[in-house]
Amino acid sequence: MSNGYYKTEVSVKEYIKLAKDVNGAELIEKLKPFLSLNSSILEIGSGPGSDWEILKRRNNKVVGSDNSKEFLNHLTSKFPNGEFLNLDAVSLNTNLKFDCIYSNKVMHHLTDEELVKSIKKQSDILNAEGIICHSFWKGEGSEIFKGLFVNYHEKEDLFKFYDPSFEILFLDFYTEFDKEDSILLIGKKK
Repeated sequence: MSNGYYKTEVSVKEYIKLAKDVNGAELIEKLKPFLSLNSSILEIGSGPGSDWEILKRRNNKVVGSDNSKEFLNHLTSKFPNGEFLNLDAVSLNTNLKFDCIYSNKVMHHLTDEELVKSIKKQSDILNAEGIICHSFWKGEGSEIFKGLFVNYHEKEDLFKFYDPSFEILFLDFYTEFDKEDSILLIGKKK
């Protein structure tokens, strides 16, 4: 998965500053029709907390998570009444169950093998007919960017990975920085 980039106070502050105007509001709007009000949601990789805050606005019970103690320190300081878990995206080691699992540009830090393990674990911690919503960078291959592993995907690849465990409800391109540079996947537990 990732090295220590998100693990240091300096890099976390740098990332928060870089991402201050970026959030998943558009993605969350696409997710809304598939979720009941007051749903329990696990956000994987809450980072600065922007999407956690948006998800929380609909009276959902949102549990944030991150694998970085520095991000967790930031989150608990910024949202003292929030619930945040120290989780990695592969093992998702929790006994809690959720109606939805959400991540914004987190799952692309996993190798294909790690992604398959994560998908199985996501299915395990979702309630019956639970929903997933994940965004990915579109493309082929992988690279190391700022010391982080980034695994690019095409729609066909994501369908292949998720279809055994999830009914795909939405799978399409969207634009984050460049035209159709990203993919949003929404699925329902089979």
